[in-house]
Amino acid sequence: MTPLRIALYQGLCGVPGSPAESLDALDAAARRAAAAGAGLLAVSEMYLTGYAIGDAVAALAEPADGPAAHRVAEIAAEHGLAVVYGYPERDGCGVFNSAQLIGPDGHRLANYRKTHLFGDFETGHFTPGETTVVQAELGGLTVGLLICYDVEFPENVRAHALAGTDLLVVPTALMSPYEFVAQTLVPARAYESQLYVAYSNRTGAEGEFHFTGLSCLAGPDGLVRARAGSGADEFVLADVDPALLAASREQLPYLRDRRPELYTPLT
Repeated sequence: MTPLRIALYQGLCGVPGSPAESLDALDAAARRAAAAGAGLLAVSEMYLTGYAIGDAVAALAEPADGPAAHRVAEIAAEHGLAVVYGYPERDGCGVFNSAQLIGPDGHRLANYRKTHLFGDFETGHFTPGETTVVQAELGGLTVGLLICYDVEFPENVRAHALAGTDLLVVPTALMSPYEFVAQTLVPARAYESQLYVAYSNRTGAEGEFHFTGLSCLAGPDGLVRARAGSGADEFVLADVDPALLAASREQLPYLRDRRPELYTPLT
């Protein structure tokens, strides 16, 4: 199988609270990613509206098939690559912190609702999702979605590994002083569950938050294939290699060597 090149765009949205500006910035990032041979572009948690938007969450939330999703689909189809983006999702039972995967033909492939909400802002404005594993097929790989804090729970990542996820894409809004999550925990998650983890963060100041950047693609061998800095907007590229994934799973058979009968006290 041919490796899948992934582009991580690290930055704030166009203008916090302005989805139109964010979509323009996404279009530019998609054009750049496609020119570099990427088959998938991943941006940050709540990319569409900005993260620190307070009570504007309810006003800016859209359905999974709303106007913004249609525009992202147009961008994906125009540039011929898949897109993962974060946004506030509204449906009949609440507002969710969600991430959506749009395929390179513009079709919606997967929509995930954050299951583990972080801090007072998120718990005060969002309803937690109830589905841990959301997947889609892309370029011969099984792609799964989590959002930021979700990846800090090893159970979430292991559930994806057991369900066959090859590449776990994690739109993120990691803030100071939690840099160790991007630097240490994310590569460890990739290693212990034998999959790739693409961690796409924001950077800079927004409201009361200062985002740490450090977006990365970590491989199943625990090595980071690409890493952004902690400062200004950045764009990084790396390959998800199915051959390396298969070899690593053979060499490090954590999933085969599990003894689930010993773990029942965990649940």
